[in-house]
Amino acid sequence: MTESRKVYLDYSATTPVRDEVLKEMLPYFTEHFGNASSLYTIGLESKAAIDKAREQVANLIGASPKEIYFTGGGSESDNWVLESIANDMKSKGKGNHIITSRIEHHAVLHTCQFLEKNGYEVTYLDVEKDGTVTPEALEKAIRDDTVLISIMYINNEIGTIEPIRELAEVAHKHGILFHTDAVQAVGNTPIDVKAAGIDMLSMSSHKIYGPKGEGALYVRRGVRIPSFIHGGAQEMGKRAGTENLAGIVGFGKAAELAKQNLENHVRHCSELRDYLVQQIMEKIPDVYLNGPADMSRRHPGNANITFEYIEGESILLLLDSFGIAVSTGSACSSKSLEPSHVLSAIGVPDEMIHGTIRFTVGDFTTKEDIDYTVECLVKVVERLREISSVNSQKGWN
Repeated sequence: MTESRKVYLDYSATTPVRDEVLKEMLPYFTEHFGNASSLYTIGLESKAAIDKAREQVANLIGASPKEIYFTGGGSESDNWVLESIANDMKSKGKGNHIITSRIEHHAVLHTCQFLEKNGYEVTYLDVEKDGTVTPEALEKAIRDDTVLISIMYINNEIGTIEPIRELAEVAHKHGILFHTDAVQAVGNTPIDVKAAGIDMLSMSSHKIYGPKGEGALYVRRGVRIPSFIHGGAQEMGKRAGTENLAGIVGFGKAAELAKQNLENHVRHCSELRDYLVQQIMEKIPDVYLNGPADMSRRHPGNANITFEYIEGESILLLLDSFGIAVSTGSACSSKSLEPSHVLSAIGVPDEMIHGTIRFTVGDFTTKEDIDYTVECLVKVVERLREISSVNSQKGWN
């Protein structure tokens, strides 16, 4: 029987747009619709709105507004860095070697695989059992022809917060540019790009309660990055195309709110996440938390949990029948039947990977949501394990 209650626990996949963000955006669909490249009044008003948003996004990560380039999302930002920097460095004879990790988002991994098919060499770093990329492993992988290092800030599946400052220090010691995919980190942990020594950073609006289809790339002043989309002079001549005005305005407002609410957001999510993990561990046997055991070293809302003897997709679908939305991993690869590359990289056996669920709480999650979820989860797991046990006895496994 389907319940009427709705519980959303997949905030790492996307977030709802905040009311304040939507309110800020609406006038830019109708009243303030001018093209920011135009010189008349409504065009100049649009340019001023983009400039304001650029400052709001810059403030969230400790950057200068002139170091922020708006893009179509985190994936575009990742592609821009990897392809443009690699091509530029190779054309200058500086090398064709890139270093990344085995647990990156597919926006990085698939771009690296594309580059490999076009004559580049890529080293994929192994990680520790908790998903950490160590500075020592990075140091050993660096070669004379290494031109770029790209390590994500927070892993999107198991929530590991990487030692970004230490990794950037290793890169800079060898004169190598350092990029981080911070799509899961922005708005979920304090970021100061200057203090961390980050050269380039990718981010996305829809992970921080802003609109979809809008992202940004931070490029440290002094780093020369070639254009990625050609055609016009938008985004300081680096990314052509008429700006997504309402989306940019929404991203700016979301960034402003994320900075204001960061401390409360982290506390709220961490408390509910810890409560969720505690309840699951106490009430369901044979479950395992993937990623850092030290909860301060992971995304504040992330709990990646393996349930032995059953399929994660079955858990997901049955929870959905109770109105509860969770994930079996990254939303960008959820339709793939391949086991999670992240869980494989930290040593989780394939049969257990398939029994894994990612829960991510957010600002609108309540304790009552957690209690309801655990109550339903206990029923779902018991039922699935009963079926699994019967099938096993019949030799169907």
